[in-house]
Amino acid sequence: MLRLLMYLVPLALTIYAFIDCLNTPEDEAKHLPKIAWVFIILLFWIVGPIAWLAAGKLRNPSAGGRTPSEWRRNHRTQYVAPDDNPEFLKSLAEDNKKDESLLKSWEADLRRREEELKRQEREGGAKDGSGEVGEKGETRDRKDSDEA
Repeated sequence: MLRLLMYLVPLALTIYAFIDCLNTPEDEAKHLPKIAWVFIILLFWIVGPIAWLAAGKLRNPSAGGRTPSEWRRNHRTQYVAPDDNPEFLKSLAEDNKKDESLLKSWEADLRRREEELKRQEREGGAKDGSGEVGEKGETRDRKDSDEA
């Protein structure tokens, strides 16, 4: 068991120091560039991680809400409830306008099609003369209607 610990402890220390080095912003790495610290940690198994933890990084408490990651440090957001967020409300209004215009175009298309069907029914009945238009708009022959 002790033999296994002799390998696991330095491995865990190396992994921890490597991840800590990668998450540290470039301006907080001391003495050497960050890439040099990565190589030192990976090449010198026990000494590299200890050197990083002892002298490689500024260990002051971060001020102003800084986070370890470079991306997150510069992109902090303040969360606002949707009904208090003017950008969200503006996007709702824009979506509503798009929906209204789409609905109006559908209604206009429906009216046009209904008028076209009515016009075809009127012209069909006037030209043919032998067909009658029933209650539901279907055309029947006069012979069928006489029998009924």
